[in-house]
Amino acid sequence: MSHNSFGHLFRVTTWGESHGSALGCVVDGCPPGIGLTEAEIQHWLDMRRPGQGKYVTQRQEPDAVRILSGVFQDERTDGPVTTGTPISMMIENVDQRSRDYSEIATAFRPGHADFAYFAKYGVRDYRGGGRQSARETAARVAAGAVARKIIPGVIIRGAVVQIGPHAVDPARMDWNQTTQNPFWAPDAAMVPVWEEHLDKIRKAGSSTGAIVAVEALGVPAGWGAPIYAKLDAELAAAMMSINASKGVEIGAGFAAAALSGEENADEMRAGNDGPSFLANHAGGVVGGISTGQPITARVAFKPTSSILTPRRSLNEAGEEIELRTKGRHDPCVGLRAVPVVEAMTACVLADAFLRHRGQTGGGAFHPGETSRR
Repeated sequence: MSHNSFGHLFRVTTWGESHGSALGCVVDGCPPGIGLTEAEIQHWLDMRRPGQGKYVTQRQEPDAVRILSGVFQDERTDGPVTTGTPISMMIENVDQRSRDYSEIATAFRPGHADFAYFAKYGVRDYRGGGRQSARETAARVAAGAVARKIIPGVIIRGAVVQIGPHAVDPARMDWNQTTQNPFWAPDAAMVPVWEEHLDKIRKAGSSTGAIVAVEALGVPAGWGAPIYAKLDAELAAAMMSINASKGVEIGAGFAAAALSGEENADEMRAGNDGPSFLANHAGGVVGGISTGQPITARVAFKPTSSILTPRRSLNEAGEEIELRTKGRHDPCVGLRAVPVVEAMTACVLADAFLRHRGQTGGGAFHPGETSRR
């Protein structure tokens, strides 16, 4: 078993390699009768697409998606709708430069998955990391676009809240600003700070880490389960499956360890439409089940391991070598991780909705905004 699938009732299988002819995904479990077009999926893929600025990889991929199955249009519909069968989507790779990786064909790049992958399988596609590459996340974003259509009452939005040592002041966070700058910054004042930091990093051929925050609005109380399908556990697992992620916090996260019980307990009062919470340290999930508050999480991404500074390593023969990585790479993967974090959140929540509806018959929606952009 290669574990290329995730989800339960809403199940996604991704396939393809960084320098293969194409990559894509198969989404199984999407209910029938939901309007779905390639343009709707492309909207989200364009946000993750490489080559859109000097602070991301210069690989020029249009990431044009094709729906191969699972949708159908007839005279009774205004457009293509899902049929309830597997939705297969494909994205062609058009700007591979495999020659950039010829020098590491038998060498293990420090910080990359080269050694671990080779130790497990005994063979690896060294071109851009092959199956290990973050290019695989394009397929996740396509799947996330489908997931959003299943939960139209939920708004999912992400932001970069820290690059290197430079963090956004939580008191200045404005989610509406994230779409108005190339850094997904919720505070425009951080843009010149991050530009200066990334310019130094990029010119030095180095890299830096980042923290991405995500929140989901409109999730009703009751999604998830108390033990082995905790909503926060599913979210954490999804986030940790993203390339370069090294830590996840739900709600207050590690900061909760410094709080007292009185401070951490999210007090409740009677509201017009159910309880009104006075705080959200729990991040919208208590006992593995959603409370109806915004679901909040933060994901820490390590610095890109592909850097120009020579690093000590080994090759497949066990010989000690010095290695520096050539090619086109993101100096900060957090910048393009935002659409991926949003997509994985959407997939988890769509799955939670379908499982909740299947077990309890609940989950009626008041259709709302389908897109925040």
